[in-house]
Amino acid sequence: MRWWSVANFVSNAGTWMQLTVQNLLVLQITGSAAATGLSMSVQAAPALLISVFGGAAVDRLPRKLTAAVSQAMLGAIAFVTALMVALDRLGVTSLMVLAAVTGVIATVDGPACSLLGNDLVPAEDVPSAIGVGALVHQAGRLTGAALAGVTVGFLGTAAAYAANGLSFLFVASVIPFLRPARGAVKQVAAVRREGMGVREGLAFFARRPRLLALAGATGVSAVFGRNYQLTLAVLVTGPLAGGAGSFGTVSTVLAAGGIVGAVLGARLRRPSVRVVGALAAAGGLLQVVAGLSPSLAVLLVMVLPMAVVESVSDTAGTAVLQTDPPAHMRGRVLGVWGSIGTVWSLGGPPALGLLMELAGARGALIAGGLIIAGTIGAGHVLRARLPAGAVPVRGDTEAPARAALGTAA
Repeated sequence: MRWWSVANFVSNAGTWMQLTVQNLLVLQITGSAAATGLSMSVQAAPALLISVFGGAAVDRLPRKLTAAVSQAMLGAIAFVTALMVALDRLGVTSLMVLAAVTGVIATVDGPACSLLGNDLVPAEDVPSAIGVGALVHQAGRLTGAALAGVTVGFLGTAAAYAANGLSFLFVASVIPFLRPARGAVKQVAAVRREGMGVREGLAFFARRPRLLALAGATGVSAVFGRNYQLTLAVLVTGPLAGGAGSFGTVSTVLAAGGIVGAVLGARLRRPSVRVVGALAAAGGLLQVVAGLSPSLAVLLVMVLPMAVVESVSDTAGTAVLQTDPPAHMRGRVLGVWGSIGTVWSLGGPPALGLLMELAGARGALIAGGLIIAGTIGAGHVLRARLPAGAVPVRGDTEAPARAALGTAA
């Protein structure tokens, strides 16, 4: 697990280094902000369309081999991009093709790497392992963004892509030496022979009330909150009369809160949908208070707990998502979740932007926070009023596994 965490830190730093310079590269090549947005959509589109198939592949194929091959393929794409940038051969068409291929591979790589990390620890430690992964992600994000400026300034844009390619190869070289926890490989291999497909994964998700509740709570929070880089940027530079430096301070506090939240999330022993819902509602209320901030100083005080709550909620939700389904269904559940999450990521910013056009930055934060807290509260009240047994949990094909997965129930 230590080796896996180090490898993921290196990979995350490389990925965020590339992401930091990628939009600037597209803008430099095309001179169009619309093309920059289109490249992001092209890379995200495969997750919307074929994530369920990528998750099914992860359930069917050997996990270590799948993760190693997908990491090597992503590394190869990064090297090809670096070479084309260095030779000044990267055009709009080739850039879009590479972005689309990256998105397709990521539909397999994401669930494969996530579940491989869980195989490295005993079942009771999976929530903590997910928390460690969140911490590594945040640390890699900060490191990659910082290294991007240095790398591009001294070595050029191509070097950032080459460094990301090396980071993928490092992960691929570590995977063969990882030792899964005792019993994990046998369990997955035994159920893999059942040969269940995409349809069964979709049906399982649709019949799992707690997964539907998790999707609802996370969805409303993703659409009406969380896009703080958008809402807080407008609030700081608008009503609070701050500048780019002020927003940079806010972004730093958000990042620090994310790290603190990841540490706290790693200590969760019994994550549940109720915990996720309560944290999301609390985040919505904090967002309301942030929208009422009369000054930048007050906003900074509110931003830290907002980021902490968001990070802990994300960690708890990921733990539920990766431990609630039986082992042989987890890849497909993550695939379904990938498609759902893509809808939120593509639809959330435009919806929030429209809300800001209608109500302003303060109004969007306040209205969004009230919608989040009100929706989750209404769902809790409705669930509490249902008679016992009215919401069955169907889809459990492994009765003995239910007790082992009780941490998420």
